[in-house]
Amino acid sequence: MQTAIHYVSKIIALAWNPLSWVMTLLVVGVVLLMFKPQRAIVWGRRFCATALLLLAGVGWQYPSNALLRELEDQYTSLTGDLSQYEGMVVLGGAFGGYDGRANGQVALSCAAERVVMPVPLMAEYPNMKLLFSGGSAAILTERGAEADVAEAYFKRMGVDMTRVYFERESRNTFENAVLSAKQMGETRKKPWLLVTSASHMPRAMATFQRAGWNVTAYPVDFQSVRAELPFEYSLDAGVADWALWIRETLGLVIYSVLGRT
Repeated sequence: MQTAIHYVSKIIALAWNPLSWVMTLLVVGVVLLMFKPQRAIVWGRRFCATALLLLAGVGWQYPSNALLRELEDQYTSLTGDLSQYEGMVVLGGAFGGYDGRANGQVALSCAAERVVMPVPLMAEYPNMKLLFSGGSAAILTERGAEADVAEAYFKRMGVDMTRVYFERESRNTFENAVLSAKQMGETRKKPWLLVTSASHMPRAMATFQRAGWNVTAYPVDFQSVRAELPFEYSLDAGVADWALWIRETLGLVIYSVLGRT
């Protein structure tokens, strides 16, 4: 059942990007324009015009940045003494799918802060543990567990590996929480930090708490900006912000319906 849900979620993910909507509208519009009836031509023009307006609109950063900032601000970064925490759970998603032309390098993704920030914390708090949770979410290709890449990364960064644990089977946030809880047992009831991207933190916190974890949010990888952006325009940034906000908002709804939060 969980495997079926995972595959369905990957298919639905294609609809998270506004460019998918633009492409769909254009395809329908072009197909309609190929028919001779005037009514089909009229509707074809409408679909193409809507696609153009949507493409132009998603580049305006004011609404997408505001919505993403509201999502990210649900949890704030911790400051002060963290010595009371047993350790930190670091969620996967920080590494690129490939190492940059197979040069034996560790490739970091845009969410690299998930594994960058824990390194100085491990040095500052010598009793703190680290649990990295991440398998392979790929459905069309053979790919090793992200935890394997994380292990190589933390070794290179000089982290004391006797304090680091790895969960290698999870494919999504729900499995991150459940499989990590199973691995750590009663230790999960002690205070832990949960490290993931700020936009992902609301869903991650709800899921981990539902799985019995005693976690405190330690958000990283903030993508929104504090300032209002009434006149900023960027197709690249706008599409990215919309896709991220839609993914996490829809993810929260789906997880709630499935009883995962």
